[in-house]
Amino acid sequence: MPNLALELGKQTASLGVNSVYGEQQDVDGIRLVPVALSWSGFGAGEEEDRGSGGGGGGFAVPLGAYIRKGDDLRFEPNLVSLVAVGIPFVWVAGRALSRVIRALKR
Repeated sequence: MPNLALELGKQTASLGVNSVYGEQQDVDGIRLVPVALSWSGFGAGEEEDRGSGGGGGGFAVPLGAYIRKGDDLRFEPNLVSLVAVGIPFVWVAGRALSRVIRALKR
């Protein structure tokens, strides 16, 4: 039986830049390169008399795209993703700040 951890490692070797930057698209003289934030995790284990097992998972959030029009290059953010990530962050930061202020008042 092949080593499961090595097999998972071989299959995930293509992750990295390819999972963050999408394939370049040309539309009416404008070049677009989509950008995402991604992370993944994998694990495996095996025991001679019991067998083997493994698994993994990942997550990606589209951040926006680099847009080149002639000599102009700019980044256009995906506002929906920014709001989806920003709202929980602001809530947690506000909650932590209110607890710090409450503790300092005592």
